[in-house]
Amino acid sequence: MLNKLAFLGPRGTFSEEAARSIPIETPMDYVPYPSIIEVLNAVAKDEVNYGIVPIENSIEGTVNSTLDWLIHEVDLPILAELALPITQNLLVAKRDQPLPLSAITRVMSHPQAIAQSFHFIRENLPQAVVENVNSTALAAQTVSEHPDEPWAAIGTRLNADIYPLEVAQSHIQDFSNNYTRFVLVGKEPIELPVSNREKTTIQVILPEDFPGALYQVLAAFAWRKINLSRLESRPTKKGLGSYFFVIDIEQKMDDVLLPGAFAEIEAIGCGVRQLGTYPFYMQKVNS
Repeated sequence: MLNKLAFLGPRGTFSEEAARSIPIETPMDYVPYPSIIEVLNAVAKDEVNYGIVPIENSIEGTVNSTLDWLIHEVDLPILAELALPITQNLLVAKRDQPLPLSAITRVMSHPQAIAQSFHFIRENLPQAVVENVNSTALAAQTVSEHPDEPWAAIGTRLNADIYPLEVAQSHIQDFSNNYTRFVLVGKEPIELPVSNREKTTIQVILPEDFPGALYQVLAAFAWRKINLSRLESRPTKKGLGSYFFVIDIEQKMDDVLLPGAFAEIEAIGCGVRQLGTYPFYMQKVNS
């Protein structure tokens, strides 16, 4: 029986592309879910074995729903990370005559995809109503189901192979160096190829009324020459001005350096929670 891997659906999302691109050596049955939260809940409830969700975009930043759900709602370790190049395309229903951009009255997509194509939309589709939906694939599916409407979707070229759509314009993202980080989560370890880059992610909760606590947290890594690639604050949801920090560490968990840093941080009253130690993979942009 195949293991099941959940992704943000329906078919044709960048999440599906990430699910099929991450170098898992175990055969998988790919299962779409309608939202990031439902992907994570499906793994937590053992409906599927693993899930893959977007966590950060190089242009638009953190996907807050992913990070907050992993912190507050489920206990799922990060098993791997994939950086996927994102190429946005303007998709329209196939017609006998091409649909001029000036005739498009509605453009829909996931909020991240719309934000990544902001300047294109403003300059080329100023007359169109912009509509946020749960995924790029749902936008593509909706446009394909209303072929007589002058609507467009923004999403992956894969959607033109799945639905009766055509690419009206390709590479419409505002920045060419557009990547999204996806994380693979699951309760059980999974066989993965060796990567030349490993990461560890932790959550740090600072003690209240402790001036300089964050400085001391960072110092615990600095004097050990441990490189940090991301430091982000998020609300604890306990009250205004109460935050925790998510830190990406550029090495895998070891027996000496990281345990020593964590012990030093805990000694000043901080809480430390390890969210995962895992390999990192980057997919190259197709030429």
